[in-house]
Amino acid sequence: MQKNLILEKAKNIADEALKGKNYELVDVEFVKEGGNWYLRYYIDKPGGVTLDDCQEVSEEISRLLDIYDPIPQRYILEVSSPGVERPLKKDSDFIRFKGKEIEVKTFEPISGKKSFTGILVDFIDGVIVLKEKDTNFNIPKDKISSARLKFNFKFDEQER
Repeated sequence: MQKNLILEKAKNIADEALKGKNYELVDVEFVKEGGNWYLRYYIDKPGGVTLDDCQEVSEEISRLLDIYDPIPQRYILEVSSPGVERPLKKDSDFIRFKGKEIEVKTFEPISGKKSFTGILVDFIDGVIVLKEKDTNFNIPKDKISSARLKFNFKFDEQER
């Protein structure tokens, strides 16, 4: 079965599993690693995701996967948090995380660059405005290969 069709069905199953609950579906992956296929769901909620949250969602998604059976081959189901460097995929992600530091990679060069790290200033009509040092870059969302929050470890001088 075509991978995109599997991902679409897997996303629909997650939407059904999460309906009416306080979870957000961040991303779904269907990837082959080391000879095994993995179906990975990344979820989030205000205040962060706990192991119990992942287990609850995993059980509900697993139940629905058994009913709909959208994947013909064997696979391993995983449900987890997107982590502190969560991917930004949806328009609402770029709106929600304005003012935060992000990393962006593009499919093709924009102003001679394909990799950017800076503050997400705005998201207007499908274009992110990213401030890197003293320069603003306008990056169309459809040119972005990946975008994620940037986590900076900050140490107190006394800890060094």
